[in-house]
Amino acid sequence: MSDENKETAGSTDPRDEGARRERVIGTPAPARDKALLAEDDISAPAGAGDQLDEASAKRAERIVASLFLLAFAASVVFIAYFIGWSGRDGGMHGVDDARETNFWLGGTMAVAFLAMAMGVTIWVRRLMTSKPIVQERHELAADEETRAAFARDFVEGAEDSGITKRPLLRRTLLLAAAPLGLAPLVLLRDLGPLPEKKLRSTYWATAVERAKAEGKRGVRLVVDGTNKPLRVSDFAAPGSMITVLPEGMHEHVPHEQLLTEAAKAVTILINVPAADFKPAPGRGNWHVNGTVAYSKVCTHVGCPAALYEQTTHHILCPCHQSTFDATDAAKVVFGPAARPLPQLPLSVEDGYLIATDDYQEPVGPSFWERG
Repeated sequence: MSDENKETAGSTDPRDEGARRERVIGTPAPARDKALLAEDDISAPAGAGDQLDEASAKRAERIVASLFLLAFAASVVFIAYFIGWSGRDGGMHGVDDARETNFWLGGTMAVAFLAMAMGVTIWVRRLMTSKPIVQERHELAADEETRAAFARDFVEGAEDSGITKRPLLRRTLLLAAAPLGLAPLVLLRDLGPLPEKKLRSTYWATAVERAKAEGKRGVRLVVDGTNKPLRVSDFAAPGSMITVLPEGMHEHVPHEQLLTEAAKAVTILINVPAADFKPAPGRGNWHVNGTVAYSKVCTHVGCPAALYEQTTHHILCPCHQSTFDATDAAKVVFGPAARPLPQLPLSVEDGYLIATDDYQEPVGPSFWERG
């Protein structure tokens, strides 16, 4: 083979259209004009996607508009339920009311956002042209020429999206977005109403009043879960802790209010060694040989203060580590809680532990006592 033929056969100049290329088996074909992909890998030829099938576009437009209308309706139901129904009968109190409220508010807001997202996705996929767009990298400085180019590109993009020539989509999109913008303002109502005086007393007051009406000195303490009354001898081991409720709660409180009343009245009973116990002034007769009762509801944000360290006699709330001293009227020794756990006055009747009165302070988070 002559040198001229060899040069022609081994030429890799892409401008030699008739030249035969030779390459090693297993290597990719050379790309033209320094492109990242070979010519065969280019999936969209020039001009592809510039035009839309108007019949298909009209169907997609109606689907998108329907989704936007669904989002609007769901947002309106969210606001209407929040204002008109969620606060009925005294507000969102109790497990059943909270479950119903979460279902309607969460469900309608989820439908609104999902419908909006689906509508916008179909709009982009079916109603916008798919022609290739090349973005050049420039300096960050925005000169007059750059601003003019941005304005021109913005107008072109708006025209390409169809928002200017498809008023149905534009109007339904604005309609769907309007109530969603108002929703955060409506949710400000969740900052109230205050519980007023609902937390200034618990079911202990009702139970003690009923017991005294029957000629007793107070209401007996029963173990939470078994409803078994506690004798003094049943709780004589120092370092013990148990959760108690007032006797008769399950018989006298309606089922739909039982969990709410129990959540306020739930109490921890602790047997503190008599040598370590320091009763607060005026509360010398509120304990029985070191057995003392405190509210189980933490005064920080209302979590159950259900952990007890026998060696330190500290009551610990696991949520934010508020720590209370069981030997010293449950005063705060660590953590964000602002005040001690309320104490329940105890006594003995016929060998059983009884409560002689309700808590003297509101149970739960400190801000509630301002209600």
